Amino acid sequence: MHVVLARDDAGAPEIFRSIQGEGPKAGLSRTFIRLSGCNLHCVWCDTAYTWNWRDTPFEHESGKKFERDAEAIKLTIEETAARAAVLSSEGFVITGGEPLMQRGVLPALIDALKAASPSSMIEFETNGSIVPPQDLIARTDLFVVSPKLAHSGNAATVALKRDALSAFAALPGAVFKFVARTEDDVLMASAIAKQYGVDAGRVYIMPEGTDVETLAARAAALAPAIEAQGFHLAERLHIAMFGAKRGV
Repeated sequence: MHVVLARDDAGAPEIFRSIQGEGPKAGLSRTFIRLSGCNLHCVWCDTAYTWNWRDTPFEHESGKKFERDAEAIKLTIEETAARAAVLSSEGFVITGGEPLMQRGVLPALIDALKAASPSSMIEFETNGSIVPPQDLIARTDLFVVSPKLAHSGNAATVALKRDALSAFAALPGAVFKFVARTEDDVLMASAIAKQYGVDAGRVYIMPEGTDVETLAARAAALAPAIEAQGFHLAERLHIAMFGAKRGV
């Protein structure tokens, strides 16, 4: 079995160790495995090289398109796990793109990662539009679920799937992280959380942006609404530390 991964700036598989910059594990050492491909197409996506191929009709605010063959690489499960294992940390983060698009190979990948590093946590970053299979749930310590709101450019019928969000909401090991630009986005996140019975303590609001100035301004503007709802403010520490680039 094979895994399709994104490439870093040098053309190598995007497997790297860094400090988690987002969500409930921010500030902790993690080894990231970035998979290629996504079923959603956010106009502000900062990993558009995982899906915005030149032969597709998708649009992005940057206006940039990517060559599929130059941005994706296929590795065996064993090679993927071996590359990640030498960067051992407190946990492995499988991200994308949308990693659950490759859900058929993920249990075997996790088993290989755990064989190499039994004490490491397994975490996923997902857009929450694909129902997680039971064999994946059983192997995962944390799902960071990021449902996409209207400003992403995705229709709600595509991004906010009732069966998938219900499945994630029922998992104790899942938190919800919403990307927000305005206070209205925070209110929409609140409505979604209430609809699916997600406690405020499991909700993180992350300002949208890829530079320190934009993130700081949006965080300040969103703070009153975040506080009023009892949500967490999610920073993007990696942007402050390394800037908006791959492999960090």
